[in-house]
Amino acid sequence: MTQTPAAAPAAAGTATRLPRVFSGVQPSADSMHLGNYIGAVRNWVEMQSDNECIYFIPDQHAITVPQDPAQLRERTRRTAAQYIAAGIDPEKTPFFVQSHVPGHAQLAWVLSCITGFGEASRMTQFKDKSAKEGSENATAGLFTYPVLMAADILLYQTDQVPVGEDQRQHLELTRNLAQRFNARFGETFTVPEAKILKDTAKIYDLQNPQAKMSKSSASPNGIIWLLDERKKLAKKIKSAVTDDGTEIRFDREAKPGVSNLLTIYSSLTGRPVEEIVAEYEGKMYGHLKVGLADVAVETLGPIRERALEIMDDPAELDRLLAVGAEKAREIAGPTVEAVYERVGFLPPRG
Repeated sequence: MTQTPAAAPAAAGTATRLPRVFSGVQPSADSMHLGNYIGAVRNWVEMQSDNECIYFIPDQHAITVPQDPAQLRERTRRTAAQYIAAGIDPEKTPFFVQSHVPGHAQLAWVLSCITGFGEASRMTQFKDKSAKEGSENATAGLFTYPVLMAADILLYQTDQVPVGEDQRQHLELTRNLAQRFNARFGETFTVPEAKILKDTAKIYDLQNPQAKMSKSSASPNGIIWLLDERKKLAKKIKSAVTDDGTEIRFDREAKPGVSNLLTIYSSLTGRPVEEIVAEYEGKMYGHLKVGLADVAVETLGPIRERALEIMDDPAELDRLLAVGAEKAREIAGPTVEAVYERVGFLPPRG
């Protein structure tokens, strides 16, 4: 009996659905920081209204560098809880853990077999991360993780990928692999486009306003974590580094500390910086800090409390992630089936 070729995945067409957006965040810390929230999470939440979104936690990417297994499991749950608390709706939006969907690893292997060694070698993030880890500790997984990233995206017939400048090269590799596979084996993958997010404010370290807020900050007081207690959050803002003089105005060069506080204030309230400057005209830096502390506690406090509530019920959290993984497998399955047929794998029996 002749095997009928698998049809192209129905998900590849966009005529009957909203644009499909795909993105993820590694479980690399116990808590997200304010820069993560403003730069990524809020955009993810907003995109749910006019896109078909799929979001995931790439725990397989997380093991490309040394990880403590118990810590990875804990951070995966904590990351999931914070995203749900911030507004990701797991009943509407497939939200899942990467390792719960075998298609990611299955497709990554096929794509690695059409990726040139030189092509993979040119990925700048591998050079940066291997230098950080030490060349003797750099793994094959770290070298090939852009291929796994391509598989993550292509598995879901993704139309748009929100990207920052540091990920553009990886998205270009993804597009190249999709086009190469389609040309060699027939139309199979949607070729994704970059989704350029609206201008997102850069959030800087409270103790070093020349550096972006980062989990690797030299001072823990420079980072606003989403899971900071309300009093601790307010204290960090009130002890933030400011600048010479007393005038409250936005000037990134001359007043980086005050400018950072104004940016955070504007980002959390949606008010223009100019309006906030006018409100505090003639007042001292301390007044601005107190006002911002109140805003931050009012905005972030409920997210923290909801996240803690979710983490207190790990069985329910795991149920939500399982629901998301099931939805993801339903979307990913036809893609894997089509890819396997086209590269010449025998179909499984039974």
